[in-house]
Amino acid sequence: MAGKRYVAVVGCRNYFEPKLLKPGLVLKLVKEPENLYDEEAIRAELEPFGKVGYVANSVHTVPRGCASAGRIYDTFKDSCYGVVRFVVGDTAILELLKALHVGVVIHEDLADDRISGRLYQESGSY
Repeated sequence: MAGKRYVAVVGCRNYFEPKLLKPGLVLKLVKEPENLYDEEAIRAELEPFGKVGYVANSVHTVPRGCASAGRIYDTFKDSCYGVVRFVVGDTAILELLKALHVGVVIHEDLADDRISGRLYQESGSY
């Protein structure tokens, strides 16, 4: 399937305040094969907070235009990444990423002996 792929992360209210999720944040999606309730469960994690929800996998929770956890489960090995594009209530819509490159930039100011850093990311969409 060409083009961008989207999934919905639901149940955010059960773990953290949904206001924590903002457009642009990158979430790690991790298969959870030991889940007793859904053998295709995929949890969403936000560092350093941990689990913030699950990828929707029910006809009642998957919004139109989004793929279910079952649809994407076999498209990656153990984990993949998605970037938050929209947040509605306690549901976040993520665009799945093909690749995530993270780097650190360190600036050294020799005038006042200070070092500052920032984290940046580059991503590739499906």
